[in-house]
Amino acid sequence: MAVYIALLRGINVSGKKIIKMEDLRSLLESMGLQQVRTYIQSGNAVCSAAAGAQEALAERISAALKLKYGFEVGVIVKTPDELEAALRGNPFAVGSVGAQEETGEKRYYSFLAKAPEPSAVETLQAYASEADDYRIVGDVAYILCRDSYGKSQFSNNFLEAKLKVMATTRNEATVRKLLDMGRAVEE
Repeated sequence: MAVYIALLRGINVSGKKIIKMEDLRSLLESMGLQQVRTYIQSGNAVCSAAAGAQEALAERISAALKLKYGFEVGVIVKTPDELEAALRGNPFAVGSVGAQEETGEKRYYSFLAKAPEPSAVETLQAYASEADDYRIVGDVAYILCRDSYGKSQFSNNFLEAKLKVMATTRNEATVRKLLDMGRAVEE
């Protein structure tokens, strides 16, 4: 068995695509996933399943959600090791999370369905500003917001339009919590 973290894109936002976390847990368990745990209402689930292709698991979860709810939900599946690597690889991670927050800067992780084409990454160069900065490393877009993510131009929709890949974003505290949950399931 392997541990996976499923990141659902765009659920429970502005009263749209509503999925209760207890219903999500039940759905994932009905698919044969084990040790299912969810975290906050934005669509995060940790589970164990037979080791295999993460993309296939993401597609299975997305298809089950479509069947049950009647709407499309993008899903990206990561391992705890991948979340840890994303945290360690953040080019904006200087000092502790608390120290960054005292300055008002916030770090976000946009997990991409796959690494974007280099030409697509180049199109983003014109969009860095004093309010936001970003770096793309593999299949993660690191975003540093000096104001707030709600005012950032680096939304999922913006990234998807420019990079031509699905994106789902989590703040650093959520990524850390999901990593902790994933490690606990591994034990």
